[in-house]
Amino acid sequence: MTRSAFFHDQLKEEAIATRKMLAAVPNDKFDWKPHPKSMSIRQLATHIADLPAWPEFAVNNNGLDFAAMEYTPKEANDSAELVKVFDDNLKTGLDVLQNTKEETLDELWTLREGEKIYSEEPKADVIRMAISQIIHHRAQLGVFLRLLDVPVPGSYGPSADESF
Repeated sequence: MTRSAFFHDQLKEEAIATRKMLAAVPNDKFDWKPHPKSMSIRQLATHIADLPAWPEFAVNNNGLDFAAMEYTPKEANDSAELVKVFDDNLKTGLDVLQNTKEETLDELWTLREGEKIYSEEPKADVIRMAISQIIHHRAQLGVFLRLLDVPVPGSYGPSADESF
């Protein structure tokens, strides 16, 4: 199995639990945050919904320079819109992974702000990080939902709210 096929399958599999989690976000709590240093649910869920497009961004660009480009993901205002943004970005990510040549994954990708370099790594590592970020932030969103007493969907089996 190629790396791009592996990433494709992983992204597709993680999408099942992620879509359920995004759909569970209560529309009246989009501006809620558990702590002043935390992101709001809107910011966190929007970030999660945006991440499936990162494989396309990694494959078709050599990096991201915050000094030259403002990175602004599409903001959603309700859970249905979140799921739509997620599904659109998932299609983008899956499509690019189906057509990515293995040698492209070895090319370097740089995250920077002008001359300050935050990371420089192969495009494959950026894609792996994006998938890991989906999982990480999905778990964070689950904690937010638990604090709001919203039933938490399971990720790799039933959650405490779904078990019998």
